[in-house]
Amino acid sequence: MAGAAAAASGYRVNRRVAFVRWVRRTHGWFGLWGALLGLMMGVSGVWLNHRAVLKLPLPDQHRSDGRLTLPEQRPATADAMAAWLQQSLKADRPAVNVRVERGRPAPWAERGGEGTAPMQPERWTFVFGGPNKVMQVEYWVGNRTASVRTTENGFVATLTNMHKGATMPVPWILLIDTMAGALIFLSVSGAILWWETHRRRGVGIAIFGVSVVVTVGLAMLPLQW
Repeated sequence: MAGAAAAASGYRVNRRVAFVRWVRRTHGWFGLWGALLGLMMGVSGVWLNHRAVLKLPLPDQHRSDGRLTLPEQRPATADAMAAWLQQSLKADRPAVNVRVERGRPAPWAERGGEGTAPMQPERWTFVFGGPNKVMQVEYWVGNRTASVRTTENGFVATLTNMHKGATMPVPWILLIDTMAGALIFLSVSGAILWWETHRRRGVGIAIFGVSVVVTVGLAMLPLQW
């Protein structure tokens, strides 16, 4: 009986050791997968955080405005307009965003006692480019020209757009999703490794509880104003 109990106890210990080794090994591989993306997100995240609070402009961002004359046969639909703009602007890929705002009564016109307020025409907006260069086009249906704003980004601004996913293709978004999943696993596996390899668990639980309270408190603080 004693031998059987000892064997069962040894089996449980071996399973625990094997589990901890697997978690540690997998934790390392997941960390290696997200190391470069994590570094990029960390650098751009620090800039975005301080830029939002201190109103810091991006130091390597250049903007220019222009106008584009439409042909005699103007595109009848937003999709046709997007195809024509891609060719005219020499964009290497289709528009990453197309937005159509329907016509409505002009907000600056006051409705009189009789008649109706003048109508504001449809507005089409298009976004072309990628994280290093963005071309934004605004077109009011019926006009002969469209306004074009070109933003050329340097290294920091490009990292910022990649962080936010602005003008990025679907494969990049999916790649960032894998990093998010890796971060979730790293958090869970890190907690498991700490729990299995440290005996002073009360101190760890206290630290975790304080971090939860501080995080929730800071997150709720803006909602109270």
